[in-house]
Amino acid sequence: MTRVAELLAYPLKSCDGVAVDRAAIGPEGALRGDRTYALVEAGVDPERASVSGGGGYVNGKSEPAIHGLSAEYELAGPPDATPTAVTLSRPATERAPADERTFPLPDEGDALADWVGEYLGYAVDLVRDDAGGFPDDRAARGPTVVSRATLATIASWFEDVADATEMRRRLRPNVVLDDCPAFFEDRLFADHGEGVRVAVGDTALIGVNPCQRCVVPSRDPDTGAEIDGFRERFVRKRRETLPEWTASDRFDHDFRLMVNTVVEERSWGDVLAVGDEVTVDGVVTVDESGTPVAGADAAE
Repeated sequence: MTRVAELLAYPLKSCDGVAVDRAAIGPEGALRGDRTYALVEAGVDPERASVSGGGGYVNGKSEPAIHGLSAEYELAGPPDATPTAVTLSRPATERAPADERTFPLPDEGDALADWVGEYLGYAVDLVRDDAGGFPDDRAARGPTVVSRATLATIASWFEDVADATEMRRRLRPNVVLDDCPAFFEDRLFADHGEGVRVAVGDTALIGVNPCQRCVVPSRDPDTGAEIDGFRERFVRKRRETLPEWTASDRFDHDFRLMVNTVVEERSWGDVLAVGDEVTVDGVVTVDESGTPVAGADAAE
């Protein structure tokens, strides 16, 4: 019986995650507290910035030094992962000494930005969105899903990746499933115009899109050191191990892994929990945002 093994939120985008036992679905379908805060280059409008690298977000795609920061959080409390304080540690650089500091939030957001900017060598702003957060996929803001067996399999492809836990830190999912085969999550998307309804406990997620990967999984989550040839090996092994159930016109290249989801408004406020049973309820017709079309219970 497939079940939820881990729930993770990333209160400060591109920094460490935090494991929780219960997680509420917030406005716009994101886990409450996930990516609530983000760092951007000073003066950049986060709504217009690109998350794909070089577009204003200070993230792992554009700034390898961000991996050198470690973060621990004080949270609003279950099931809300919104941070009320973050403790950041940074290594020594030519620009700044090694340091650790706790920043209550939101009161010391500007101080946090100044401290990180000192480490990076350029000015940054800390921005906040309590509604949908700052996910990479702004259309499918629901929890991202992968299986533990998948993480273990991918970790085995690379000598420099210790285990499934390290691969999970590189891929940064919200929901990790257990008691299912590797690449089970590939069952959770279909063709364009379709979504897959997935029951997680009493909550329905709509699996929409296999996540297109970037440079981040190739980098050590603590140091930013990159594995040479990561993408090429990943693509080759992904192709070699591709299950027959992955067939979909959304899976248009082999550098995709994990599933982005949408949560219908009627499920905002629901709570996911470790141990919840997970069942696949079938394919539904969806609009361009991934939301099921009213009156269309199943795709033709």
